[in-house]
Amino acid sequence: MSNNITLIGMPGSGKSSYGVVVAKRMGYGFVDSDLVIQAKYGKLLWQIIEEKGLDEFLKIEEETNAAILGENLVIAPGGSVIYGEKAMKHFKEIGKVIYLNQPIEKLKKSVGNLSTRGVAMKEGQTFEDLYAERTPLYEKYADIVIDCKDKDGNKIVDEIISQIRA
Repeated sequence: MSNNITLIGMPGSGKSSYGVVVAKRMGYGFVDSDLVIQAKYGKLLWQIIEEKGLDEFLKIEEETNAAILGENLVIAPGGSVIYGEKAMKHFKEIGKVIYLNQPIEKLKKSVGNLSTRGVAMKEGQTFEDLYAERTPLYEKYADIVIDCKDKDGNKIVDEIISQIRA
């Protein structure tokens, strides 16, 4: 068992933003797996999804996440990571999985344009549909759930760190 921290949650939940701050405050490394995928393919996420299709993208995402290794890392995978059982099993083996549970209104404000953000969604699916589909999966895989409702970023970061140290 390693001491890594994997932050899961919807697009716009703050996995990358809070993850960087947690890593700095704890002296950990930081990995944003979406950036790892973009660097590997030399394309933005939405371009990869458009080019290869959703199913192939999810396979790429799962393989990338399942291959992340290291100690003292804060890992921020894409919101669709919970569709990859192999990746989620890996994250639970190498550390703690923390679900950043943000209210849907806040998510919708922070996520921006879904098509250029590279959100893995089925044709015709709304953000609300995606939220309803993913929430039970985030809860299933989480070791710790952080309720982000009515909390600012500092409070969320403090809570992540105190839960990890508990």
